[in-house]
Amino acid sequence: MAAENLHGVFDTLSKSRSRLNVPANPQDESPSARIERLGRERPSAFPNLWTELFCLFGIIMSQFLTEFFVSGFTVILPPLARELNIPQALQVWPATAFSLVISSTLLIFGRLGDMYGGYPLFFAGLAWLLIWSLIAGFSSSPVMLDICRALQGLGAAAFLPTGVMIIGSLYRPGPRKNLIFAIYGTAGVLGFFGGIAIAGIVGQFLHWSYYFWIGAALAAITLIASICAMPYSTLANDSRKKVKMDYLGAVCIVCGIVLTIFAITQSAHAPSGWQTPYVLVIFLLGIMFLAGTWYVERNVVSDPLLPASLFSVNSMTPLLIALLLLYGTWGIFSVNGSLYFQTVLSASPLQVVVWYIPIGVVGLVVSIIEGYILHLVPGHVIMIISGLAAVGSQLLLAFIPSSGGSYWAWIFPSSILSTLGIDLSTILMTVFITTVVPSSQQGLAGGVLNSVLQLGVALVLGLADIIQSAVVKETGLEKSYKATFWLGVGVAGASLIILMIWGRIPKAASSLTADEEQGQVSSS
Repeated sequence: MAAENLHGVFDTLSKSRSRLNVPANPQDESPSARIERLGRERPSAFPNLWTELFCLFGIIMSQFLTEFFVSGFTVILPPLARELNIPQALQVWPATAFSLVISSTLLIFGRLGDMYGGYPLFFAGLAWLLIWSLIAGFSSSPVMLDICRALQGLGAAAFLPTGVMIIGSLYRPGPRKNLIFAIYGTAGVLGFFGGIAIAGIVGQFLHWSYYFWIGAALAAITLIASICAMPYSTLANDSRKKVKMDYLGAVCIVCGIVLTIFAITQSAHAPSGWQTPYVLVIFLLGIMFLAGTWYVERNVVSDPLLPASLFSVNSMTPLLIALLLLYGTWGIFSVNGSLYFQTVLSASPLQVVVWYIPIGVVGLVVSIIEGYILHLVPGHVIMIISGLAAVGSQLLLAFIPSSGGSYWAWIFPSSILSTLGIDLSTILMTVFITTVVPSSQQGLAGGVLNSVLQLGVALVLGLADIIQSAVVKETGLEKSYKATFWLGVGVAGASLIILMIWGRIPKAASSLTADEEQGQVSSS
């Protein structure tokens, strides 16, 4: 049924050619009509629609798997922690190790994708995730679990940027690309719900190991489908051979992100908080490495990991900052919200699963609608709606009455708004960033985008953990979670202000690719 629905969606895009009054003889087309037609057609790399669908299935499932291993782990953590005797103060590390490794290494894997092509890294990332998911299910100690979670993150860091790279290189700017990235963005929301649903069922009826083994099985299916369906003739671009690894910048970025996020997160559980010597030293070292990254990328290396050309694009820097903050609010909703529902509202894991069903349904519907209207509605409008939704979602959580309140009055609309907050903005930014960069930097585009998203979750959750740990000692569990929701309101509000001022993204209409535009400039 799902395949038939997708078939109908893509068939509608293809049939729309007749509405464009395209001449039977392509030589009689005007340049604008040809660009519009190419923006709607299936890429020539795919011999038929089914090949395209299976290829997209592999890439979309990679996004699903990433969110699956983030959201579901928070549900399975309580029984897992009891069995492995993980203290409360140390439970934060298996929960955050996955996202922390992803956010700190995405740019490196994105550059490797630009150097060697997307396919090898995409396949290797899926295989690596499969292996360490299997091993994670056999974890017998907290240290083993932490290592497995971190190594799982390396797999996701390899296939996330290269997945975006493959889609961005296959599809031209236009409605078909918009729809593809809309479905790709929806996979994250579905993965979030799928992770919670499977973890809830496993936690209720099975041993926690089955959560990891089910994820490994999904990774195996994704890997097999991808190997069979990818159009290997594409992405053979000689310009990639000219790209070199920025080793100095890579070391500075990884050390800076890991040390800074580690210090922020650990400060909530250290004996004296920020006054604990090792926390302050690690934080200062992290800041020094991040400052070193800025200096190295601007003044030392000839082929920086973060080229200035990317940030010279109009409004790119404020847009990425706004996206980081928006995705951070999603982290508060998914992690702190889930814990609040279970610990304060006394909801069972399966009840939380049922509560989150609207997230998957609404996310799918909204994403497909967005895919159809991105070429019609200015991006500035969509980004403002996204920011308003994020603010509304956090406000509803912050104002839930102490008695619990009605699900339909508070939690249901908060879930819907939270989905809108991240779906609309992430899909639009994915289309935008992969359209404005040339084919030789598609891996970089995927790395930057996914790094911002994962870093937003890790950073904002680290700050939320500090606030929650400080408030819980004085006012109790319920008010400590409410304090994190108010943090979410502030973060979402800051993002909304940025988007209102700088979120000037044009309509995602059919147009020349970045390579074609550069070629026109060169020829002129």
